[in-house]
Amino acid sequence: MKIIKNKHIAMCGLECSSCPMFIVAKNNDQKMREKVAREWTVKNREKGPDRPPLKPEDIDCHGCLSEGHLYLYCRNCEIRKCGLERQIKNCGECQEYRCDKLIELHKRITSGKEICDKVNAKKFKP
Repeated sequence: MKIIKNKHIAMCGLECSSCPMFIVAKNNDQKMREKVAREWTVKNREKGPDRPPLKPEDIDCHGCLSEGHLYLYCRNCEIRKCGLERQIKNCGECQEYRCDKLIELHKRITSGKEICDKVNAKKFKP
């Protein structure tokens, strides 16, 4: 996992270290794990009432680029899979930076775009 100023950064530029899933795993906090499972179940049901409830054991993620536990969404993330295939640690390192999937994600989460832009500018500066 790429670390920028003590922050764990995902392939897409999101900050894993601020994610409740990552914090729960880091602190091994069972009460927080149960709370996050309840809260994220409610959020997921807003996106689709047929989504199954999250169980406390589902709430454990060591970050996008780790070899440890990954949250289901992170494990199945197409952006992550693409970056791993290309053997990069951040989308900003890619020659084809700003693909359609990444653009869609960054429309919702602009902080990820800012980080990838910085990585890209540093990697490909003239």
